[in-house]
Amino acid sequence: MFLVNSFLKGGGGGGGGGGGLGGGLGNVLGGLISGAGGGGGGGGGGGGGGGGGGGGGTAMRILGGVISAISEAAAQYNPEPPDMEVSATELMNILNKVVTRHPDLKTDGFGIDTCRSMVAVMDSDTTGKLGFEEFKYLWNNIKRWQAIYKQFDTDRSGTICSSELPGAFEAAGFHLNEHLYNMIIRRYSDESGNMDFDNFISCLVRLDAMFRAFKSLDKDGTGQIQVNIQEVRTPILGYGVFLPT
Repeated sequence: MFLVNSFLKGGGGGGGGGGGLGGGLGNVLGGLISGAGGGGGGGGGGGGGGGGGGGGGTAMRILGGVISAISEAAAQYNPEPPDMEVSATELMNILNKVVTRHPDLKTDGFGIDTCRSMVAVMDSDTTGKLGFEEFKYLWNNIKRWQAIYKQFDTDRSGTICSSELPGAFEAAGFHLNEHLYNMIIRRYSDESGNMDFDNFISCLVRLDAMFRAFKSLDKDGTGQIQVNIQEVRTPILGYGVFLPT
């Protein structure tokens, strides 16, 4: 109805092409009404009132037909829903655009394999992409972890060194023992023990998924679980953390 009203009002003097189109159609419809009425009046001579009325009726029928056609087209318009899913490639492009705006974050950039791994971990419905809620959850975490990364990079090197790592992980909500920290450093840090931003985020995404999987099994909140292999596989596979077969 907004479309119809805009046309009939002649675009309301709107700016640009939209106003011109509305004005053009409004003028044409006005011309049909006035022109047909005038023609009927001229043909009727002294009894022009009747002729004018007949011409006006014809114009109104034309106008009614135009309105009906526009209304029907508007009612049948069914646009495709927007793509609300994020693929690994799209995630990579988004994250790399973000880090280019933060030169204080040392990183080689997010590679496609890293982003595929992150999507697999977060893809709870196994579509191969991140849905809206999945991406929102990840994005909010990344913003929070970025602030923690900067906070615990006390020497402003742009990386998190091995001595800074425990504090950063605890601030993110992950309390690990020394053995796990050593494993993480060997996996995600360079030969000097420094972890750059993309490895920091990649590691935390996996930790978050594993912690959520564990909590889903820890029904009574004791911090301990006793399960068989099938009970472990179900929630862990649901969070994209795959166990070896």
